[in-house]
Amino acid sequence: MNHKGFSQIALIVIAGVVLVVAGGSFWHKQSVRQSSNEEEKYKPPIQSPSYAPTTAEVKQNEFPLGQSSGLPSGDEQREYKPPTQAPSYAPTTAGLNIVKGERVDNYGCSGSGPVTFGTSPMRPEDIGTILPYGGMVGAHVTPIDHMYFSPIVFHSPRDTYEVRAMADGLITAISERTQHVTDIDNGAPKLAEYQLKFWYTCDFASYYDLITSLSPRLKEEFEKSKRGGGFASVRIKVKEGEVVGRIGGQTLDFAVYDYTKILPGFVVPEHYLGESWKLHVIDPFSHFKEPVRKELLALNIRQAEPREGKIDYDIDGKLVGTWFKMGNNGFGQTGGEDPAPWRAHLSFAYDAIDPTALVISIGDYGGRAEQFAVKDNAPDPATIGVGFGLHKYELTQLEYYRSSTGAHWDRMTMHTDIKARPQSQVQGVALIEMLEGRKIKFEAFPGKAAAQVGGFTDKAILYER
Repeated sequence: MNHKGFSQIALIVIAGVVLVVAGGSFWHKQSVRQSSNEEEKYKPPIQSPSYAPTTAEVKQNEFPLGQSSGLPSGDEQREYKPPTQAPSYAPTTAGLNIVKGERVDNYGCSGSGPVTFGTSPMRPEDIGTILPYGGMVGAHVTPIDHMYFSPIVFHSPRDTYEVRAMADGLITAISERTQHVTDIDNGAPKLAEYQLKFWYTCDFASYYDLITSLSPRLKEEFEKSKRGGGFASVRIKVKEGEVVGRIGGQTLDFAVYDYTKILPGFVVPEHYLGESWKLHVIDPFSHFKEPVRKELLALNIRQAEPREGKIDYDIDGKLVGTWFKMGNNGFGQTGGEDPAPWRAHLSFAYDAIDPTALVISIGDYGGRAEQFAVKDNAPDPATIGVGFGLHKYELTQLEYYRSSTGAHWDRMTMHTDIKARPQSQVQGVALIEMLEGRKIKFEAFPGKAAAQVGGFTDKAILYER
C-alpha cells in the first residue's frame, strides 16, 4: 500500500491498491520459478500487533505460496496518480489513536469500537489457502500489511468467485488500477482491478484488493464519483453477506484495522505516515464468529503463533526490523527522482509461514528489489546491536518443503506442515554495521562470497529508522 491525505488519503488508498495488486500476481510467478528452480525468492515475516515473538518464533515467518496477483513484488511500483479533488466529508478523528500528521478516510462513519464479522470475504469452500500478514517479496520489501485469500482453483477465469461484505458497514473509497508493476511486467496494461475500503465504526475498518469486477451497484457509484487516478470517494452502505464484487485467477488481498491501536514494533511511527494504515493492522481471525473463524484458520498456511502473522519487528538498538535510506523520510517520500520508492527500504525479519527462517529483504540489490535467506540461518538480527562490529551475511534462496515427507512444496496446495530452509548456494553478501543514533551502514555484494568481501566501499549506504 502507498496512500495519503485526502489528496493524501486518496493517494494512500491508491498506492496501497498498487502494492496489493502486485503481490498476487507476483506470488504466482514466484511459485512457477521455484517449481522449476529451487532458487525461489519469496520471503515475508509476520506476527500480531501486540505480540512480542521469541527469537525462535520470530524466525518462523516466511511467505511462499505460488499464486498470481495478491502480493506486491514489484506491484508497489504502480504509477498511480493522486486524486485532485478534496473529499466531500471531513474525517472523524475523535478518539482515534493516530500519530501526528496521520489522516483517515472514515467519512460519514458512525459509532465506535470493533465489530464481529459474520461472513467470510470469500465463501470458505471457494478458498484454497490463506497467506498471513508479513510476507516480503519483490517490491514488498517491508513485511506485507495484508493477507492473501487464494481461490480453490487458482487459475480460474476472472470473476469466478464471489467477494462479500463481512458485516454491515460503509464503503468510503474505491480505487481502480490498470497497470502492472514495472519491475515485474514492464508497466504493461492489464484488465481493471479494484480496491475497497470499509468502515464499520469510526475507528474499525478493513479493505479488499485485487477484485476483478465490482457489483453493479458499486460499479455505478464508482463511475459517477471517480476522479483522476482511478479513485472515488464514496459513501456506500453495505449489508453483511452482500456481494460487493467477484474475483478469479488471482488472490484477494485483505486486512483489518483498529485505529484505536498502534503496533508496538515500529520504533518511529512517523516514518509510516505515507502508509499509515500499517500502524493499525490487527488480527482478523479473532473478530469472526464461529464457525467462520475455525473455517478460515483451517485454511491458513501459517501454523506458528500468532496465526495471523506479524509486520512490526523493530527492536530499538538492534538490527531486526525495517530501515529506510537516510533522507527518504520512511514511507513519507518517494525516493526523489526514483519512481520506485521501495528501493529505499531494507528489512531484516523472518519468514511469514515458517518464522524460524531468517529473511533479508533489500529494496536495491543491483537495481532491483530482492529477498534472500541467510546461509546457516544465523546470527539472529535481534542479537546484533551497536558494538557488534562488521558482519557479513551470505545470501541464498529460501526453499519450502513438507516436514512430514521432505517433499518440495508447490506453494499452492494447503498443508499444515510447511517448513522453510536456506539453500546452500551463496548468491551474494550483505555487509552491515550497527551505528549510534538508530542508523546502520549497509552494502550488498551480488555474486560474492564472504571471503571475497573485505569491507565497505564507496557504494555503502546509510539507513535509519
